[in-house]
Amino acid sequence: MVNFTVITEFLLMEYSNIRKMQVLHAVLFLIIYLIALLWNLLTITAIATDPHLHSPMYFFLSNLSLLDVGFISVTLPKFIVNSLTGIRSISLLGCMAQIFLFIFFGSTEVALLIAMSYDRFVAICHPLHYGMTMTPARCLWATAGSWVSGFIYATIHTGNIFRLPFSGSNEIHQYFCDIPNVLKVASSDVLNTEFVLLVAGSGFSLFCLAFLFVSYAYIFSSVFKIPSVEGRYKALSTCMPQLIIFLLFLLSAIIAALKPPSDSKVQNLLVAMSYTIVPPFINPIIYSLRNHRIKVALSRMIKQVFLPKKNMSILE
Repeated sequence: MVNFTVITEFLLMEYSNIRKMQVLHAVLFLIIYLIALLWNLLTITAIATDPHLHSPMYFFLSNLSLLDVGFISVTLPKFIVNSLTGIRSISLLGCMAQIFLFIFFGSTEVALLIAMSYDRFVAICHPLHYGMTMTPARCLWATAGSWVSGFIYATIHTGNIFRLPFSGSNEIHQYFCDIPNVLKVASSDVLNTEFVLLVAGSGFSLFCLAFLFVSYAYIFSSVFKIPSVEGRYKALSTCMPQLIIFLLFLLSAIIAALKPPSDSKVQNLLVAMSYTIVPPFINPIIYSLRNHRIKVALSRMIKQVFLPKKNMSILE
């Protein structure tokens, strides 16, 4: 028998050994994290408290913002704490939790984007049947199905990756436990099974992408048939934010899948940021800047919080 050391913790990449740079990294990413949390939580609160936003589209949007809060919270707080404390280690259980939650929130967001595209497809292509098709019960089931499917997908992947002990190097060349680096120290049996799972997951993802492309093709076809310019603009304004978010998510997934191996710490950090930080940071900004109803709801909510009720009546 060959002696080997079983890994019980991993060492994450340290992007600088200079203390001032570590603190600077922590402060910079803390600001990014807090802004992302603020935007997403404000979006969720505005949708929940404004009766004008109690519709399927905004219900799906509130779930998307909740997913973004979870997605960015999986990796960034640990990186901030490690930069402040100078500690690089993460336990095996912590690494398992990061991978599970990362896959869970990411796959759930894909499923939710499909539900959102179908909602816009019905609203624009079959507006007379919208009320009968997108009922509250069906919206709830679609959202619950997205969360459950993400949980099942993440459970299968995480269970396979961590079903055998790790041995060898415990260096993770990234600021969080990303799957490719963790698989480098996994056994060959795990790699073979994970390959099958990734192929199956890629096939399902391609099916989802095809569904999304077909949905938006029908949507744009219907929009361009609207005779008035104002009608076309109004229809596009309801689906363009979702399309932009979908393209941003797709671009970040492509970058994550096709990123070349590199020893550059800066390059690894920038690539990881493109698919772990940018989407949840940008998504609520896209909706807030392009959606008039959300801007009005946010403005009303901020006035109610910071202005006296007497002044509210004057402003309104």
